[in-house]
Amino acid sequence: MSKNINVALIGNPNTGKTSVFNQLTGLKQKVGNYPGITVEKKEGICKLPRGVKAHILDLPGTYSLNTTSLDESLVVELLLNKNDKDYPDVAVVISDVENLKRNLLLFTQIKDLRIPTILVVNMADRMDRKGISLDVEAMEKKLDTKIALVSTRKNTGIERIKELIADYKNISSKPILDPNRISPEYFERLKKTFPQEDLYKLWLVITQDVNFMPIEKKRIQDASDFSTKSKDELKKLQHKETVLRYQLINNILKETYKVDFLAAKGLRASLDKILTHKVFGYLIFFVILLTIFQAIFDWSGYPMDFIDEQFAMASEWVKNTLPPGVFTDLLAEGIIAGIGGIVIFIPQIAFLFLFISLLEESGYMSRVVFLMDRVMRPFGLSGKSVVPLISGNACAIPAIMATRTIENWKERLITILVTPFTTCSARLPVYLILIALVIPEGNFLGLSYQALTLMLLYLIGFGMALLSAMVLNKILKIKSRSVFMIEMPTYRLPLLKNVGYTVIEKTKSFVLGAGKIILAISIVLWFLGSNGYSEDFQDADRIVTERIENEGLSTYSKNYIQNNIATYREEAQAESMAPAAISDSIQVLTAELSERAVAQEIASYKLEHSYIGQAGKAFEPLVKPLGYDWKIGIAVLTSFAAREVFVGTLATIYSVGSDEEETIKNRMAAELDENGQPLFNLASGISLMLFYAFAMQCMSTLAIVKRETNSWKWPMIQLGFMSIFAYIIALIAYQILI
Repeated sequence: MSKNINVALIGNPNTGKTSVFNQLTGLKQKVGNYPGITVEKKEGICKLPRGVKAHILDLPGTYSLNTTSLDESLVVELLLNKNDKDYPDVAVVISDVENLKRNLLLFTQIKDLRIPTILVVNMADRMDRKGISLDVEAMEKKLDTKIALVSTRKNTGIERIKELIADYKNISSKPILDPNRISPEYFERLKKTFPQEDLYKLWLVITQDVNFMPIEKKRIQDASDFSTKSKDELKKLQHKETVLRYQLINNILKETYKVDFLAAKGLRASLDKILTHKVFGYLIFFVILLTIFQAIFDWSGYPMDFIDEQFAMASEWVKNTLPPGVFTDLLAEGIIAGIGGIVIFIPQIAFLFLFISLLEESGYMSRVVFLMDRVMRPFGLSGKSVVPLISGNACAIPAIMATRTIENWKERLITILVTPFTTCSARLPVYLILIALVIPEGNFLGLSYQALTLMLLYLIGFGMALLSAMVLNKILKIKSRSVFMIEMPTYRLPLLKNVGYTVIEKTKSFVLGAGKIILAISIVLWFLGSNGYSEDFQDADRIVTERIENEGLSTYSKNYIQNNIATYREEAQAESMAPAAISDSIQVLTAELSERAVAQEIASYKLEHSYIGQAGKAFEPLVKPLGYDWKIGIAVLTSFAAREVFVGTLATIYSVGSDEEETIKNRMAAELDENGQPLFNLASGISLMLFYAFAMQCMSTLAIVKRETNSWKWPMIQLGFMSIFAYIIALIAYQILI
């Protein structure tokens, strides 16, 4: 049985590489990180003719093998290291038919590494519209390779790629450019010094910051032939190499690639004038954001209510079906309640990723980056900082990793430090449940108050990131100079298949990542909430029963009974029941509700004197000035593991000892403070939302900042400042609104 074929998928950004990867692998793909480094690694399996399988590795986008960032260096390191388990048997270079000249620079470099290299010309469906004609057969001869003309939109050419991969042994690995042409004298000396090494691979080891190579880089640096060239001289030779390659590419394209520029005129220039306009561009972006947040609330309401009810019913079913005991309580009150507290937000998280994916697929996101460069400059940042800041709306961890594309260290450090202020998707469940509880329903100019509040929270986070960046730019005495450049991809209709893959993978990653943490924390919280060491906990039944006999039920229980009876009376009268029958039924209902209320008060008393209750009470003085009780304090504390844990924690705490078939939202709405007023009111809700808007996101973010800055100094400063600032703002907000 033949081994899998290792295939490296390589290409410039915005060439449709991800679309080709999705077409080849479908959902048979996984996302992780490269060993020892926090750069995303996408890989999948593709079935080839004759029962052969290909292991497809989607490498980070790069414009050439002359790298400028860490993720680009990974491409070079893999292509130079034959001992790597992912070293490709064949490289597939994805190019864009409209930018073939630039894409071929990377192709020729990879082919010169003597790796069988296939050229995929993507977006072939645009050729007629753009007036492009391509002589594929002639180009194959000139480049000494095989070419697949592909349209992922029309799903054509994918089978051709599979056939070429399966037949990779018959694809030429002969180099295109003789490296001696770069500097005959210098390369001749290198060849004499290292006669066993391939000259072009040797050249990349010398000029690039790579680590995985059979030759030790230190030995090369110590060699007298290498030391004769300074860094500036090597840069000049790199530039000469690029010039030589483009001369070669130009000669090939003159004979094989034609463009009718009259036919190529379209709407792109007109659209760019509008979407990047210094006034209308921002207004359009603002309207798009408003539409997204409105849709998140309007479209997800029904599925969220359905999920919430199903988990409440599942918890109740487990309690009624399984035999009473520790395992049943753990399952119903710990696991189901905790996981339900995050699963309910799947619709809204999915919609958020859906809209982000649509903006990226259409090519509009690059216009936003260009547009925002004007905003970034006064704050000491550039347009390149916008990519991490926008990515932070999904998750701060990959957003901070994305700062590696920023060459300027000062700009990169500032971007790392301020990115956690942007609203990540983990904060979204916290915002959504609090907004639903404390922001009234209603509309302003056709937009709901709740959608406007959500957008305002996003803008507050982004505004705080900019303000912090401006302060840091003044404080940090680091000399810097940078130039902002970005490619504007062509506009295109988003591929629904690509959007679907993105939404499924991102949502699954969010749910599974959060689910693991929530499951573990829910079990711990359930145990701490179901057990205690004090006499109050052990004698809770007797203490509460005696108190009720002497003082009566609590205000909450009385209101609970009265509200249920009032609801029943209205329903009975609507059905024209006889007054005597209503009176008898109310007596029976009152007895049942009173019994349930006593049981609930016992459960609440036990929870308050459990292990978690004791810890919460000790922590309560710190959070009480913010309008929080000990339960919210525990949720805030545990949410440092991951922000979305806040809702799961409250779902678990409120479920311990509860026999009611109620949703988490209803339980939170029913919580009362010591004065018998709703705990989650406008003041406490706004205080909580502002606390989460400014507080450090999670311990994983802290760890990634340490890794990216290679020091605990910056993450500790970040944690201290954001925590204190969040506390002060939340305190001020509560004291003003109370």
